[in-house]
Amino acid sequence: MPPTKTENIDWINNLRLVALYAVIILHCTSLLLMQYGKVSMSNWLVADFLNATVRFAVPVFVMITGALLLHREYEIGSFLKKRLVRVVVPFLFWSLIYIGYSLYNEEIVFTGDVWANIKIVLHLLKTGSSYHLWYVYMLIGLYFFIPIIGKFVRHASEKEILYFLTVWFAVMLITQPYLLRFNPSVDMHYFAGFVGYLVLGHYLAFKDFNIKHLRLWMILLFLFSIALITVGSRWVMADHRWPSTMFFEPVSPAIVLLAASVFLVFKLSAPKLSPVIIRIRDFAGGFNYGIYLAHALVLYFLEDPFGISYKVCTPIIAIPLTALICFIVTLPLVWLVSKLPFVGKWISG
Repeated sequence: MPPTKTENIDWINNLRLVALYAVIILHCTSLLLMQYGKVSMSNWLVADFLNATVRFAVPVFVMITGALLLHREYEIGSFLKKRLVRVVVPFLFWSLIYIGYSLYNEEIVFTGDVWANIKIVLHLLKTGSSYHLWYVYMLIGLYFFIPIIGKFVRHASEKEILYFLTVWFAVMLITQPYLLRFNPSVDMHYFAGFVGYLVLGHYLAFKDFNIKHLRLWMILLFLFSIALITVGSRWVMADHRWPSTMFFEPVSPAIVLLAASVFLVFKLSAPKLSPVIIRIRDFAGGFNYGIYLAHALVLYFLEDPFGISYKVCTPIIAIPLTALICFIVTLPLVWLVSKLPFVGKWISG
């Protein structure tokens, strides 16, 4: 189905950077979202809307991975060695940084028992030393599966790929809390999780759609998805029958529609960027993973001691502004880490 290589990845470079900024906005909304009932409803709804708008970020990252990796042939050993080293080494470095921050912030306490302290560190490395690092654990799992699913995708017909995506979406839909009573006892977990985003990203990246006004339709789908997630999340917060994060879950029908629409809008768009903007984009893109790993630490310090958060002014301005400041601060921080002698390029991400 696909050509031997992606011929034009400029739109993917644009999308990757936008998705990274969206992740930071997402995390800037979290504190306000958790204050439901304790802050004004107008402020909470702003956070709800911004949160819904940027929920495409992590699924789009996985879709980009699928678009860039699934069409290639790999020798399993060399693929895993190359990919896991690039992911795990920076992850371990920044995980230890977050453990150090937790120690500094007195969230954990070391004692005179060295083995007990080691067990605390190992436990945090096993479970995640910061809230955003769940993505890395998920990504590592996907890397183990990419040589297998990639072989399927490269040899599958379009009909077979669409079959996989259809069943994946149907399983996702029927396992939603509000539809669980219709869920049969058939074990379909083989078609669950983020692996569907890998295949979806590959399919959408390489499929040549001949649909009139497709970009307009995708923009409308994007707006519809935002409205669905915003209204749905407000509804479940007031109705305690369902999990409050139900509409925010990354592997859920509304988020799939949101992520797919964003992915296609960027694919079908070709903005004219100046050479300066392209250089800045490519420079920042080279540290994309490192910025993801480090940005939560910067957000911690922006809030305390500098007081930069959603509270600076009205949230509709404060949240995107805080995210932008975080991005601007984190990029040179990761760049400086990359310049450390001997180890910089390995630990910066």
